[in-house]
Amino acid sequence: MNLPTSFATRMQQQLGAAYPQFEQALTQTPPVSIRVNAAKAQLPTDLPRVPWSASGYYLPHRPAFTLDPVLHGGAYYVQEASSMFIEQALQQSTDLSQQLHVLDLCGAPGGKSTLLAGLISEDSLLVANEVIRSRAHILAENIAKWGSGNVLVTNNDPRDLSKFSAFFDVMVVDAPCSGEGMFRKDPGAITEWSEDNVKLCAQRQQRILTEVWDALKPGGILIYSTCTWNEAENEENMAWLADREDAQSIKLALDPAWGITESSMESIQGYRFYPHLVQGEGFFMAVLRKGGTATENHTSSKKKKYKLTLAGKKEKALVENWLLAPEKYEWLQHNEIISAIPASLFEAADEVYQKLYVVYAGTEVAEVNGKKIKPLHALALSQHLNKAQFNTAELDLETALRYLRKEDISLGTSGNDWVLMQYKNLPLGWAKQIGNRINNYYPKEWRIRMELPQILTAGLELVIL
Repeated sequence: MNLPTSFATRMQQQLGAAYPQFEQALTQTPPVSIRVNAAKAQLPTDLPRVPWSASGYYLPHRPAFTLDPVLHGGAYYVQEASSMFIEQALQQSTDLSQQLHVLDLCGAPGGKSTLLAGLISEDSLLVANEVIRSRAHILAENIAKWGSGNVLVTNNDPRDLSKFSAFFDVMVVDAPCSGEGMFRKDPGAITEWSEDNVKLCAQRQQRILTEVWDALKPGGILIYSTCTWNEAENEENMAWLADREDAQSIKLALDPAWGITESSMESIQGYRFYPHLVQGEGFFMAVLRKGGTATENHTSSKKKKYKLTLAGKKEKALVENWLLAPEKYEWLQHNEIISAIPASLFEAADEVYQKLYVVYAGTEVAEVNGKKIKPLHALALSQHLNKAQFNTAELDLETALRYLRKEDISLGTSGNDWVLMQYKNLPLGWAKQIGNRINNYYPKEWRIRMELPQILTAGLELVIL
């Protein structure tokens, strides 16, 4: 691997005698890891664990993920192992039994957002943001597949978060960086790297942190991460922020067997992931607590004008039994779309709608047009779907993949109703049975585009279920 000279020199100084092992690790095949959605699948017993994650696992090699219906049903997420360390940062710094407002500022494609959604309580709110429009829609797709129902996906620049004051209990900022930790996975990152870009990234990270800081409550937690190793973007930026804002670094408890390297600069404790010491890519994390103490928000006696609109009684009655425990939800309507969010989150969700551009929220349940009602795809993927309300069809592997390609399929049945399509009892989406014909309602933009192999079992190893 042809590393930039100045990068190699710096890493030799950083690692000393361990540098040859580091350089050798960069030539090896990256490990493959997944994180299981425990709300949809049992945890595997025959796969090696990612040691700092309760639901992370390593695979012996990279399978054809696209050809696994279980992935499309949201039963697991393919995530780089090092970044799963956010789980430790959150658990060790925050009381997860409390109702929290959590921000994932740079959320796409969704690894950290789905991890956070799996850790916080059902009555906590996650705002998963992405500044790039196309990536925000990918983020929304992965959030819908995860199916937790307590997430708002937004498409905003970090400066828009300055509209909030002391709103979030936790902020996760996986900052855009120079990408040194991705050299093994993405050779293009090597050609794009330069010392000037490192400086630009460090400056941009400071701007981002400044823009969002006021939105974090006093006493709130910042989990900051990059996929790079230089100190300018990592410890130096955290020391700068701690000094500027009177924030305190939080020390995390580590198992020495994990191989994570602790770093220290001024008052900052950092956590570094090197590929010759851990089964994962290059990563850095630090956790800071904002100074001060959170105060109770006193609501104004002035009548509030809400942006969210509640669904009418008639429309609500049509769909409320489609989710388990429907009394826990507020049922919203925007044009023909009815969606549900946990009732305890209504006020907070409305504030987000007032200040940010929301592209997806809660669980989109149905589209109502007069007397016609159509269940929406996100409902099929919801962890809270009441399957007893629907006819179901269990698909074999070939039929499931053809369904996911949005091809015409046959079930050998007749009728006139919506059918929940399942693979290994895991919902994949909807089809409409009209007589003997099946209309495939899998979202066009989500469909599998690759051609199916002639023999589906050859080289295809399903990960779980």
